[in-house]
Amino acid sequence: MFKSKKQISINPNTTDTLIGAGTSFEGRIKSEASIRIEGQLTGDVVCAGDVIVGEKGIVKSHISARDVTIAGNVHGNVITQGKLIITSTGSLYGNTTSASFIIDEGGVFQGMSKMANKSEESVNKETSSDNGNGNGSNSFATNNGFHANPPTITL
Repeated sequence: MFKSKKQISINPNTTDTLIGAGTSFEGRIKSEASIRIEGQLTGDVVCAGDVIVGEKGIVKSHISARDVTIAGNVHGNVITQGKLIITSTGSLYGNTTSASFIIDEGGVFQGMSKMANKSEESVNKETSSDNGNGNGSNSFATNNGFHANPPTITL
């Protein structure tokens, strides 16, 4: 009577979600494909594909994605497996962990950056869960692998 449901394969290289100009969204988004944000978003974004924040886009969110391009404003941390690009009209106010980080002339970045490749990120996740004392805490690392008290460099 009922047909069996077939699994639909989703291509992370295609954009299937658009938050258009004039649209405001609050909540958590999880997507297997890419996301383009031209409006306003408040909440976390977890994406297997790419996230693009357009020039008019305003995002108050933590973003985790394959690659991220920021042409608008982002207030929150960004984690990519690939590259983070801040265009000449873009601004990021938050920390980032990326394998590649590009800021075009005129782009704004205020925060801390950590360069990591895929193997380093998996090692960081394993080591941050247990520091050897068996209680599952790491007194040196905070959320996303950033240090609570970064070392001071004196020249």
